[in-house]
Amino acid sequence: MMHSALSRWTMSYFAAALLFFVGAQALMVAGYGFPSVVAEAPETLVVVHMVTIGWLSLLMCGALFQFVPVLIASPLRSERLVLPALICLLVGLGCLLGGFLELAGTLETGVPLLAFAAALLPAGFALIASVLCRTLWGARLPLPARFVAVGLPSVLATAVLGALFALLLSGYLPALAEVDFRTHALPVHIAVGLGGWLSFTAIGVSYRLLPMFMLSPDRERRSSRAAWWTGAVALLLMVLATPFASLLGTPDITTSARTVAVLLGGVCLVLYGVDLVFFYRHRKRRAVELNSRAAEGAFLALALSAALLLALLASGTLERYVGALLYLVAFGWLSGLGLSQLYKIVPFLTWLECYGPVMGKKPTPRVQDLVAEPRDRIWFVLYFLSVTAGTAALLAEQPRLFHIAAGGTLLATLAIVTELVLARRLKNVPYAQRLPEGALPPRLFLPRPN
Repeated sequence: MMHSALSRWTMSYFAAALLFFVGAQALMVAGYGFPSVVAEAPETLVVVHMVTIGWLSLLMCGALFQFVPVLIASPLRSERLVLPALICLLVGLGCLLGGFLELAGTLETGVPLLAFAAALLPAGFALIASVLCRTLWGARLPLPARFVAVGLPSVLATAVLGALFALLLSGYLPALAEVDFRTHALPVHIAVGLGGWLSFTAIGVSYRLLPMFMLSPDRERRSSRAAWWTGAVALLLMVLATPFASLLGTPDITTSARTVAVLLGGVCLVLYGVDLVFFYRHRKRRAVELNSRAAEGAFLALALSAALLLALLASGTLERYVGALLYLVAFGWLSGLGLSQLYKIVPFLTWLECYGPVMGKKPTPRVQDLVAEPRDRIWFVLYFLSVTAGTAALLAEQPRLFHIAAGGTLLATLAIVTELVLARRLKNVPYAQRLPEGALPPRLFLPRPN
């Protein structure tokens, strides 16, 4: 990692992702979308896609452009496609949100925005997948890279299904108007997007990041390989259940296959939990840094999400409380892990960008000197407590309490984002040590011109 090249556009992806995350939370605090309206309402779809595409997917893409080369010790290929991919995703997401606003009756453009989104978003994700696949192709894939390799077809499947939904909503697929996409395709769209693309890839990246940051043993473990196999088979069952059932003329198979997929997914998470405990217990760095400590909140949210899913399935109330479950997955597990790791990744990349040229030649500050961990600990505590309160409010069907809890997550997020900006500006480094001769002051989120 110390000698790897920096991805030019990773910080731009991170900046755009954080803007969407803050914007989505501001809408939630204002009472826009679920639970003030039903989950299927266009207003809810605006918030959901700001979080899943604008925040989580852009964050994941930016991280993968930096870490996939590290995972396989090979440079990023076709890097010229990274910026066009970002433009496709931003314009496509803008069209998608505009299309939802038109459905809600708050915007009227006369432009087929949903159709444009159905073309641009899959194109953006296809460019990203092509860059990463070209980088992975031919390399010996360590276990974390194999998780990423499963995540890439998952994001393509999610994008294609999303494009079909957008075309159906805009009336461009009348031949499929009679198909019950909500029953057959929506669960796959959600499961493969949150489970395959975002969660499975995040698990793979964490298999590399956690041992690296905590100096834990990072050799492949039998439990890690079993987690990959069970998770991959679960995703395959989820994707293929409906097509095979239709092909065989036995629709009942779909429910059975999805039940097996949920059980295998649970086994995958248990094995992942065993590995996490191993990493923390066998770390050589005794003082756990704030990013690793905050990540524990995300791992706990993941465990609670799995327990909540099983409880809702057993009680037959999954459809009624699915909003609470998805909120806990998106904000507790995925967003919590994303924020906690950004807290380390941004200072780390800033350090490499600024002090890499003088490393070993001049005295430089440490990576952890770019942030103020004692000051920031409270914001991660507030974030996870607010997510817990928000989930409880949704389960109790108390929208007003949920909006208050969303205010807590927004406040904590703004504080963490402020800290990341201070790290980019080197504001926590004593002035005398800030810029030794030869060091390069980092730009906020755009790369330097070549």
